[in-house]
Amino acid sequence: MIARTATCAALVLILFSALCAPLPAQTEAPAATNPPPLLPGLDKRLIDTSADPCVDFSQYACGNFSKLYPIPNDRSGYGTGAMVAEYAEYILHTMLETAATAGTKRTANEQKVGDFYASCMDTDAINRDGLKPLQPELDRIAALKDKGELTPLFAHYQLINVTAFFNFGEQQDFQDARKQIAVVDQGGLGLPERDFYFRTGDVAEKTRVQYVQHVAKILKLMGEPDEKAAADAQKIMQLETALAKVSMDITSQRDPKNIYHLMPLSQLATLAPGIDWNLFLKDTGTPPVTELNVANPDFFKGMNALLASTDLDTVKTYLRWQLIHGTEGLVLPKAFDDEVFDFERHKLAGQPEQRVRWKRCVNATDGALGEAVGQVYVAKEFPPSSKQATVQMVHDIETAMDEDLGTLDWMSPTTKVRAKEKLRAIADKIGYPDHWRDYSKLTIVRGDAFGNAQRAVEFENHRLLDKIGKPVDRGEFGMSPATVNAYYSASMNDINFPAAILQPPFYDPKATDAENYGHIGSIVGHELTHGFDDEGRQFDANGNLSDWWTAEDAKKFDEKADCEVKEYGNFVVVDDVKINGKLTLGENTADNGGLRLAYIAFLADAKRKNIDLTKKQDGFTPVQQFFLGHGQSWCGTTRPEQLRLQAQTDPHSARKFRIDGVEQNMPEFGQAFGCKTGQPMMPANYCRVW
Repeated sequence: MIARTATCAALVLILFSALCAPLPAQTEAPAATNPPPLLPGLDKRLIDTSADPCVDFSQYACGNFSKLYPIPNDRSGYGTGAMVAEYAEYILHTMLETAATAGTKRTANEQKVGDFYASCMDTDAINRDGLKPLQPELDRIAALKDKGELTPLFAHYQLINVTAFFNFGEQQDFQDARKQIAVVDQGGLGLPERDFYFRTGDVAEKTRVQYVQHVAKILKLMGEPDEKAAADAQKIMQLETALAKVSMDITSQRDPKNIYHLMPLSQLATLAPGIDWNLFLKDTGTPPVTELNVANPDFFKGMNALLASTDLDTVKTYLRWQLIHGTEGLVLPKAFDDEVFDFERHKLAGQPEQRVRWKRCVNATDGALGEAVGQVYVAKEFPPSSKQATVQMVHDIETAMDEDLGTLDWMSPTTKVRAKEKLRAIADKIGYPDHWRDYSKLTIVRGDAFGNAQRAVEFENHRLLDKIGKPVDRGEFGMSPATVNAYYSASMNDINFPAAILQPPFYDPKATDAENYGHIGSIVGHELTHGFDDEGRQFDANGNLSDWWTAEDAKKFDEKADCEVKEYGNFVVVDDVKINGKLTLGENTADNGGLRLAYIAFLADAKRKNIDLTKKQDGFTPVQQFFLGHGQSWCGTTRPEQLRLQAQTDPHSARKFRIDGVEQNMPEFGQAFGCKTGQPMMPANYCRVW
């Protein structure tokens, strides 16, 4: 199920994810009695003084991080953001344990989050039930007699997040952001994205072999004999490869014009007559629609042909696989959970060990009941002072951007007026929503982990689909308050900072202003800049896909953006893998523009407060503190397998280049650290879009 609102979850802190007392059957290590540490706004222990900041700033700012904080075995990478997430995880764990044991004293929301968590932790019940909770779904597949019976099954699957063959959901209309419309898009793949089926080279071929083995193991666990499971896994791979051939690649999907094709429902029926679309919409409970966005029309032509040419037995085998693939491993018996981890986290991302169950259940509970959990989290962890300070910084950086737009020598006065109009229309959502989500119609039953997960998913998907045809709720938050991340939405034209990210080191009340501007200020600037990156710039102040640029200004923008494409495309991530400069363009633009905006706002703040920018404090000038704050936002280490996976699937650059790639484009950095023109961190020619 998709909810496309042109949202850029723009920070992605590389966390790798995204109540009862511990039950007697639990044998895993208990949670720590004290919360995990939070780093200060500037941690001198992380600095590698043997490194030259003018040659390798990431090593200078973060060189000691991996010595002090090596990657835990339950992670494929570990860094500043993961430490903040672990702190939030610890707080949520304490809350959920309390909510599970409060008995009749619990509020309705406490009952739901407590019982959801407790059920997730009850591995005895989950293993005892085996595949019994899934049996009605498996029986439904087995009972299929012809392809004409597939439509109701597809509808049901979409509601429980099983996206076999295609994906369905809602979005804001790109051309009229006041409207919520239905959208159908490509889907049905088991590997991370379509190019995994076609890349050449030993690593890519090995991954495909491992994937087929993984599918076969799952089918064997479902009861198939060895030979049949191996043969069926090959059939599934062939079917998914055919789907991948008619799918759009991940980079092309970044252009909103490529994924917006509003058409009458009757036209979709012509593209893909193998599905009864009127019945499909009825069975999903979608409000009446006469038109919808068919994100990739060519895909639906190809999918329809593939569905018609594939024998029913193969389709049924594929549906069984997709059912398991779309089901959260936590609610399946241990053998399934272990096998899913082995392929998806161990083989693909290099993670040596599965995370302990309480951590995974905490995250699952937040994912299912985010605003119910968030209400308690905010009351405990997010004082009004933190919100006020963040709001003030956001306003300062918006002012900085307004001023900076006026100084651009490559943008015409006409386009500047429209750009400022858009900037001033951006809504700032800080911490938590004004109105909390109502979960009263969601049933959570203690001891029913599978049912709870499925009902929560279906509840959320019905909530999303119910938006279709109704006015857009512009007060809605797209992330739970306990999420350590942030985003900008082009259709909403808003930025969102959940409460959990507004804590040390990103926002540290004890840090200097310089350090805070380097940390959270650059993140605020990052999100604002997303409104003007290669995707965001295509949407106007109202969130509509609209060309508000003069032809000459658009050409100049593309030329400046191409500088970043080439620059980042030369950065080697691991082995022979380089960053995809086009895939990461939006995030790289936001990283670069965000730091510059934060720097401008920091200078204005220092001027107001009469701060001497040349005077050192604890060994560094305020300007050096600013850049060190930014650099230490991205301290950390990533396993080679995860680096490769990230380069192939993630629009964000690897953490090293979120430091060095940005600082080398700011001459002010080189000046602050006494670098000479021509050194790696102060090149003679640098890129700048914003």
